[in-house]
Amino acid sequence: MRIHLKIKTTTDVIPFDHQPLLTGTIHKWLGWNEEHGEVSLYSFSQLEGGKATPNGLRFERGTSFFFSSYDAKLIKKLIGGIQTDPTMFRGLTVLEVIIQEDPDFADRQLFFVASPIFIKRRVEDRISHILFDDPHAGTYLKETLQTKMKEAGILDETLDVRFETGYPKAGTKMINYNGIRNRASWCPVVIEGKPETKLFAWNVGLGNSTGIGFGAIK
Repeated sequence: MRIHLKIKTTTDVIPFDHQPLLTGTIHKWLGWNEEHGEVSLYSFSQLEGGKATPNGLRFERGTSFFFSSYDAKLIKKLIGGIQTDPTMFRGLTVLEVIIQEDPDFADRQLFFVASPIFIKRRVEDRISHILFDDPHAGTYLKETLQTKMKEAGILDETLDVRFETGYPKAGTKMINYNGIRNRASWCPVVIEGKPETKLFAWNVGLGNSTGIGFGAIK
């Protein structure tokens, strides 16, 4: 289930590294403390339509983002939090909440990203960030998605996930999250499997750290 939030903006400049602020706002609406750390069966996109300035992003005509979850109860809880307090940060305020019905993915395999996909794995004594052109990237995407599917009680032996590395605009993006620099991929993905599996991925996102704003797909 997915909701789209239309946001009223002001003349305030939004920091480039605002992802922790957006995450904190969502946690506020859900009534969570920052230490909430279970497997995230939800994802959310970046703010849309920002114009870059030397000091950050300016949203002259408002902005929007979406929040998706496998759990409809979580969506309802988020909506309740928004109704109680629609304010966000730096003058942003929710004006409208639009509910999107679940699409039929029977004939669709290609998905574009709405926030960069982050993959991390421990290699000996260090954490490596895996990018879209790594030959093992698809395997890692599949592993992480299967972990979430197991949490939700979903099994699909036909599942396969991989980056569409031939996409001409594929690249990477550095996200600074509370002082930690994370190199993530901005590249479409191909998901093969049952329609309900693709819908699950569309809702929960791909890769690591979807709960803090990575890996949302559209």
